[in-house]
Amino acid sequence: MPLYIGVMSGTSLDGLDIALIEQDPAIKLIATHYIPMPEPLRAELLDLCTSGPDEIARSATAQQSWVTLAAQGIHALLEQQRLAPHDIRAIGSHGQTIRHEPGRGFTVQIGNPALLTELTGITVVSDFRSRDVAAGGQGAPLVPAFHEALFDTHSGHRAVLNIGGFSNLSLIETGKPVTGFDCGPGNVLLDAWIQQQRGENFDRDGQWAANGKVAPALLSALLSDPFFLTKGPKSTGREVFNLVWLEHHLGRLPAFSAQDVQATLLELTALTIVDALKAAQPQTDTLLVCGGGAHNTTLMNRLSALLPGTRVSSTATNGVDPDWVEAMAFAWLAHCCLEGIAANRPGVTGARGLRVLGAIYPA
Repeated sequence: MPLYIGVMSGTSLDGLDIALIEQDPAIKLIATHYIPMPEPLRAELLDLCTSGPDEIARSATAQQSWVTLAAQGIHALLEQQRLAPHDIRAIGSHGQTIRHEPGRGFTVQIGNPALLTELTGITVVSDFRSRDVAAGGQGAPLVPAFHEALFDTHSGHRAVLNIGGFSNLSLIETGKPVTGFDCGPGNVLLDAWIQQQRGENFDRDGQWAANGKVAPALLSALLSDPFFLTKGPKSTGREVFNLVWLEHHLGRLPAFSAQDVQATLLELTALTIVDALKAAQPQTDTLLVCGGGAHNTTLMNRLSALLPGTRVSSTATNGVDPDWVEAMAFAWLAHCCLEGIAANRPGVTGARGLRVLGAIYPA
């Protein structure tokens, strides 16, 4: 029974998700471990998302800290499960994205896989996005093939929605290749705005947004961004959607209360997801939601209201905790790499064909 570990830290930079899965042949989540991101490291990784002084040395130092944290979490998980490094076939490490510009032919995830191998004594598979980008793809999203493997019931029209910093959809229809794409901002603007306005890392249950009012003029301005007018394959990141982008639009309109801005940002997330889903798979009968956004009650209620003919629920209803789906995906991607299984989907990323993803650092 091959065991794999997946390590994921997403756009929110709140911490590292570490998942242990069994692949034999079905995917089974065995155990998990979470490590909060130390605030100094979080701040440095966030700063590295934009150009700055001495960024090459700073990114090298930051990834050493990231890997040290990941190794500590992996050892803690192994101890908890009474496993030794030789019991694990491989670690799938996504690393931390600091730049994603497929239009310019690159995407950058830092995470020093060589050091992670040294610190854990386990083979590491990393750098999953580069091969797809080299083949002309977006390098993202990479999870649709995993979503299909995990959630395809061979009936109906399903969609899996990951709401992390950004939102992405996987569209699963029996007898057809899985498709998917990034929809736009998920939590990234909601988190950044409440952090700036109230010093809080996120809007728990969407309560602050729920007590605000959507500003139609602001919503219309935000929805005019060219990204929302294009169809997949497409992906996005902080390079496009950030506080500077938001403040640019705010500066061109009358003043709104901070709470109304939050309500409008939540509506932006909900509408861009729903509009994209209706355009790509209008007959969707089930929408399974994972990622941090699955815990935002206000957002989940809004998605349900906008999709009256679709069952909207967390992936927990299918037996998979929404917090661990992405970490599981990178464990599975490590399995695919070692087995020589192509894990990208050209219909999702726009790559010229199927490719085996990842670089291997043997123990």
